[in-house]
Amino acid sequence: MPLVAHLRELRDRFRNALIAVFIAFIALFPFANELYTFISEPLRSLLPEGSSMIATEVTSPFLTPFKLSIVLAVFLAMPVILAQVWGFIAPGLYKSEKRIAIPLLTSSVILFYAGVAFAYFVVFPLLFSFFTTVGPGDISVMTDINRYLDFVLKLFFAFGLAFEVPIAAVILILTGVVSAEQLANNRAYVIVGCFVIGMLLTPPDVISQTLLALPMWLLFEVGLIMGRLLKTGDT
Repeated sequence: MPLVAHLRELRDRFRNALIAVFIAFIALFPFANELYTFISEPLRSLLPEGSSMIATEVTSPFLTPFKLSIVLAVFLAMPVILAQVWGFIAPGLYKSEKRIAIPLLTSSVILFYAGVAFAYFVVFPLLFSFFTTVGPGDISVMTDINRYLDFVLKLFFAFGLAFEVPIAAVILILTGVVSAEQLANNRAYVIVGCFVIGMLLTPPDVISQTLLALPMWLLFEVGLIMGRLLKTGDT
């Protein structure tokens, strides 16, 4: 295909992805307040009696649920977005590459959602339980709704991306960038790297850093095993 045709197809793919996000947003926005209530439940359930979340800016009660609806729309439309990416790059792949690319794309979506769920159901209760109990006794916990949303979205993305470690390991092994044996021999550096990434992507506390680093390490081991099996199957 000529360059203009490629650019035209890229435009169409991008438009389709935006339409999917817009449709998801239209479906979610009427429930924006309920969605925020659900997202904030891990903290609100631990607030001391008489405390509540607050809005320190005039527009926060509207804009914060609005922003949450947009982000959740992108999360919800992620399979369609990846399908559009796949549709654009698939014609340039060999048959053997297509055979492995589809499972990898599907697995990446599932793992991203799994990372977000792990953050919400496992990390948040432990993290907020710690934060709401370590302060001075005469300090009331009253978190701003916009600051809270920024905090949890950062963790959602951090854990979602961290759960992509097996995909990265498999791709590195299958493409021959490194061998499974080389990754295994450098396991100690990988573990240190997991804790460094945990330090960079999470708030400055040991609990959230550890809760991110340990799953990354375990998922690296899963990716190592899967990479070995797939590499053996190819040979």
